[in-house]
Amino acid sequence: MRTLFLLVFCVLAAAQEPATVIIRNARVWTANPGQPWAEAVAIRGEKIAAAGGDSAIAKLAGPATKVIDAQGRLVTPGFIDAHIHLSSGALGLSEIDLTGVCSLPAMQQRIAQWAAANPDEPWVVGRGWEYNCFPGKRLPTREDLDAAVKDRPAYLRAYDGHTTWVNSKALQMASVTKDTKFDGFGELVRDSAGEPTGCLKEGAAALVGRLLPATTPERRLAALRQGLKLAASLGITSIQNASGSRGELALYEKLLAAGELTLRVDLAMSTSRTADPCSGFADLIAKYKGDRLRVAMVKFLVDGVIESHTAAMIEPYSDGNSTTGQLSWDPDVYRRAVKACHDAGFQVETHAIGDRGIRLALDAYSALPATARARVEHIESVHPADIARFAKLGVIASMMPIHADPGSVDVWSRAVGSQRLPYSFAWRSLQNAGARLAFSSDWPASISVDPIRGIHNAVNRQSIDGTPKGGWLPGERVPVETALRAYTTDAAYAAFEESARGSIAPGQAADLVILSADLFRIPAADIHKTRVATTIFNGAVVYQRD
Repeated sequence: MRTLFLLVFCVLAAAQEPATVIIRNARVWTANPGQPWAEAVAIRGEKIAAAGGDSAIAKLAGPATKVIDAQGRLVTPGFIDAHIHLSSGALGLSEIDLTGVCSLPAMQQRIAQWAAANPDEPWVVGRGWEYNCFPGKRLPTREDLDAAVKDRPAYLRAYDGHTTWVNSKALQMASVTKDTKFDGFGELVRDSAGEPTGCLKEGAAALVGRLLPATTPERRLAALRQGLKLAASLGITSIQNASGSRGELALYEKLLAAGELTLRVDLAMSTSRTADPCSGFADLIAKYKGDRLRVAMVKFLVDGVIESHTAAMIEPYSDGNSTTGQLSWDPDVYRRAVKACHDAGFQVETHAIGDRGIRLALDAYSALPATARARVEHIESVHPADIARFAKLGVIASMMPIHADPGSVDVWSRAVGSQRLPYSFAWRSLQNAGARLAFSSDWPASISVDPIRGIHNAVNRQSIDGTPKGGWLPGERVPVETALRAYTTDAAYAAFEESARGSIAPGQAADLVILSADLFRIPAADIHKTRVATTIFNGAVVYQRD
């Protein structure tokens, strides 16, 4: 009886403790169906204490309470990027960035300038080029790159990370010639004479990439710190990292121990192509299960991308290329591996872009219970017969609105063709069929990591310059609230974390953002102009816009 009394006393005493932070004079979208809107939020320590009217929340203030006047701005839960590669993206911040540079001369100029500014770097490395930015929509060649830099090897990944562009020096150093054989997943692209063109698709990139200088843990850690700053400035308070290793875990562990980890990390371990790929890291589930660093997922990759014709399609591509793409797994081995990883306690996610790859993933997931919340990542070209299967199987549709930016889909659209085009990035169709959407950037395999750009694309399917006027396949647009849910509470659901984060409700993690504009009230075409004013993570301000 005495123990019960003490417990009740402690609970009541805690309830009377003043808030540590109060956000007032706000328009708060909570993502909480029981209370969708509020005027103010009280934070106590690392958790949300209450959301409600200004006057009611003001009563929770104490002498030491930090009060933030939102000046009528929109407050939302912190953004959750449900599919990102933060470490590699952060490393790229110091490399050549060709994002948005869409002419060969402009690319050559930027590459040459970087090479001149970094004379001590043994390799010229970067990423960001787009498939539709070369003359005649062709793939780049070693000669194109030689014109910018030929005294050092150059290695430049496409914006999606699935194709690599190298110069003659790099091919020479790697001994890649007309006689080189490659039979793995991908392609060593050759010209009509059989000579390597300088383009390497998927796994063929390793023919040259194996020679890249190793990146030291110290450099990776420094880059990751920069990545965390960038994420905070964009309101990202949680990530689901779609590629993981023990080395990457060690970096996050150091940041966590030093009190520098300013977002929550769910790491998906990358699998090898074996029937039981999860046995090698089954120990990580118990070791990493905290609210800031967690291992509970594994990632499979069953195909490539549309632009390079490596995504697995049911019917041949429609741009004159007769291939149907490639599966990177033997289907039977993949199905057994999925079941083995699930049985080992892992949540399973699969990169599948083409309709054949997506169907294979759904077929494998049919052997799992709907409560497994298995995920398909990307889902760029889905067969209409498979749309309803997502809800039926309880499969999460994890998708990247930024990949459907109309300014970058020209080559993609021609490869898919008019008959399959209506089922491209089918967010609204999947939602209408009852599927749960989770949105993300796939950074650095994207033209932007900014969740606001992703929301803009999801709502408009229109480039930020306003073209095309009608939007690209506008029937697949989603409402603002759907897009916000896919970046907050539904993204949390996709990682079994909806009870801990993703909404503004008592007991939830105190992760919030204050935006410069109200996404619900401004013209949809202006969403991309919105900026993050303040980011709060774990109850503390980690970013404040000047």
